[in-house]
Amino acid sequence: MLQKIINIIRFIPLSSSTPRWLILVIDLLICSFSILFSFQLRFNFQIPEEYSNDLIKIVSLVVIIRFASFLIFKPFAGIIRYTSVKDTERILMVTLFGTCLLIVVNFISYFFLNGQNIIPNGIILIDFFITVVHMTSYRLLIKTVFAEIKNSTHRKLNVIIYGTGRAGLATKITLEHDSAIRYKVIAFLDNQDHNVGKKLEGVHIYSYDKLTNLIDNFSVSMLFFSRKERDQDIRNEITEICLKNDIKILAVPPANNWIDGELTIPQIKRVKIEDLLERPPIILDPSRINNEVNNKVVLVTGAAGSIGSEIVRQLTQFRVNKLILFDQAESPLHLIDLELFERIRYKTYEIEIGDITNKSRLENLFLTYKPDIVFHAAAYKHVPLMEYHPAEAVRTNVSGTKILADFSVKYQVKKFIMISTDKAVNPTSVMGASKRLAEIYIQSLNDFCLTSFITTRFGNVLGSNGSVIPRFRKQIESGGPVTITHPNITRYFMTIPEACQLVLEACAIGQGGEIFIFNMGKSIRIVDLAKKMIRLTGLKLGRDIQIEFTGLRPGEKLFEELLNDKENTTPTYHPKILIAKTRKYNFDKVSVLLNELISKIEDADSVFIVKLMKDMVPEFKSQNSKFAKFDKKEV
Repeated sequence: MLQKIINIIRFIPLSSSTPRWLILVIDLLICSFSILFSFQLRFNFQIPEEYSNDLIKIVSLVVIIRFASFLIFKPFAGIIRYTSVKDTERILMVTLFGTCLLIVVNFISYFFLNGQNIIPNGIILIDFFITVVHMTSYRLLIKTVFAEIKNSTHRKLNVIIYGTGRAGLATKITLEHDSAIRYKVIAFLDNQDHNVGKKLEGVHIYSYDKLTNLIDNFSVSMLFFSRKERDQDIRNEITEICLKNDIKILAVPPANNWIDGELTIPQIKRVKIEDLLERPPIILDPSRINNEVNNKVVLVTGAAGSIGSEIVRQLTQFRVNKLILFDQAESPLHLIDLELFERIRYKTYEIEIGDITNKSRLENLFLTYKPDIVFHAAAYKHVPLMEYHPAEAVRTNVSGTKILADFSVKYQVKKFIMISTDKAVNPTSVMGASKRLAEIYIQSLNDFCLTSFITTRFGNVLGSNGSVIPRFRKQIESGGPVTITHPNITRYFMTIPEACQLVLEACAIGQGGEIFIFNMGKSIRIVDLAKKMIRLTGLKLGRDIQIEFTGLRPGEKLFEELLNDKENTTPTYHPKILIAKTRKYNFDKVSVLLNELISKIEDADSVFIVKLMKDMVPEFKSQNSKFAKFDKKEV
């Protein structure tokens, strides 16, 4: 039957440019039919003569009143093929308005025509319901037929939507209105028991653990996450099932990111690997952090980098007196400047370009702003590059930190928070050893001054400069191969916001001299990470793209550590932050050795510099490096 209607409707010009007068005429014809049919129902298809003689006048009166109400509310203005709930509401309002006018006319006629109604009130009520039903039904019928006509040439894709809230419903509506692809939502998934077993827009809601059964029974092409699942284990379980069955996974953005409050197909994106590695939000004590930075001048070095810029963003949420953004990278610094000024609308900050190894520039900075708190994120971080340039690693990571720390003491900075790395633990590279030397210096300095020196240590951060994920993504987009140094290499990962939140928390609770280490969760095999990224893009490993192992780079570890062999930890009030118990260092000895090391920078004698670094950091054992031959033999 529907197919016959479709064949007929194909020749009716109800396009997006259908004249409004044609819709108005159809609506008025429906009103004429409704009042006639109401009389028939009311009198059991035997209309009394007193009404049948005046039936034409009554129909004319009803049509005139309906016509007047249509001109006011304009129910004919909508595009029928896109009829929505709003259109149904408009039909309900216009019909109710016209019915009220008929009741008023009846009321007037009752008093001026010898106590008689023009139309019996019961018929007016019946007419109301019939008119609403028919005006709505024919629109929905036309919408359905047009959808079938539009999609008759398209391949149908069965899809599943995870989430049954507003976003889930909006996702279904958006997919069904897509003109390019014919989507059929076969199921909703949810992890909330009170929703399971019900229906949403006629579609069954299943528990998420029924996904495998649905895939077995239907040819599922896509799964849409319409909400961000807080339970990461559930999200990962669903993702693994989908990837195993070659089902494309997409994510709907949060409702506050929809354009003009409406969800559109281009806003729905593929799930990224970062989404799967996220962990539950960290619960912080904002009052504690605010008390620490309230009305303070805060200096952030490396403010244009991935970590430094995020620290800046998070500090804008507190009542800082002034933020000083210091970096030598001009273009990235300009971008964070634009972001603060245009997007965040933040005003209490200053942009300063300079190098932390330039003493006169730094002293001028401290004299000008007199910072109360310093977040030191500026550093060289790339392991292989620093293996080839030990002098530059020492210049920036050791000497730059020492200069900054010395000026912090001289100008009575209250707290100095250094961003370190897990590569400083049992270092196998020049970069890691340089960061460990910087840790040692500020630890030893802490005992002889009023400034509280605090170190924070964590592993790789997702999306940071130099992270494997952006590199893998570029390699996949260019067709591969994806290059990995070793099949067994593992790394810890943490999101940039998560890491910076913990840095601020460490600033608030640190008293000085501590090395705070962050709970990084489980380490991840890099090859598994790459495989999952490839599958998320819909490519087949071995067919569409290859993985190549290139061998460990100079100084690179197979796995990272957060603690030295001779260190252990004590807990803090926050479950994700621990304090490393470290060895004590004599400041005078450390200072003499560091000055000797720094004095060799200009000579650029890599061998002498690395030998001296190994003397100062006995646990520094080079790996895959020409400097391994200088490691001291353990007895």
